[in-house]
Amino acid sequence: MFPDDLRAKAERLLDAYRDAGWMLATAESCTGGLIAGLLTEIPGSSAVVERGFVTYTNQAKQDLLGVPNATLSDHGAVSAQVARAMAEGALARAPVQAVVAVTGVAGPNGGTPGKPVGRVEFARAAQSLETHTIRNNLSGDRGQIRLACVSVALDLFHRALTDARAT
Repeated sequence: MFPDDLRAKAERLLDAYRDAGWMLATAESCTGGLIAGLLTEIPGSSAVVERGFVTYTNQAKQDLLGVPNATLSDHGAVSAQVARAMAEGALARAPVQAVVAVTGVAGPNGGTPGKPVGRVEFARAAQSLETHTIRNNLSGDRGQIRLACVSVALDLFHRALTDARAT
């Protein structure tokens, strides 16, 4: 279902988290659960993947992750502020060490001059680490953008573990 290179990357991540005794959760909007889907495609992933939040609508972001309505109103769903609130909300609601959140415009519609198709905001929250946000401007069709998001999310999960070991 997923490209071999992405699956291999996910397997390495799961191995590293299992070795560290870490659990993770995802908070996904534009990916619609693809990050959790890839991870749970791998046998034994239940030792690492605790849960995934798919919060495609603003209401879901508020209800499931506690994203403040004011944050959504002031910055829009595709913003670093919302990605941060999603990640921190998931971390507060799940017994895990790390969360990656993703919100963006996968297209082909929905883009604006300020937030074009391919604009994706990510946040990584982890126990004992400062929340980290990044913005990517991805290209390709909807499927390519969403798969690129999955790859970035895996990198952010790996970075959380690396950063925690460095502290």
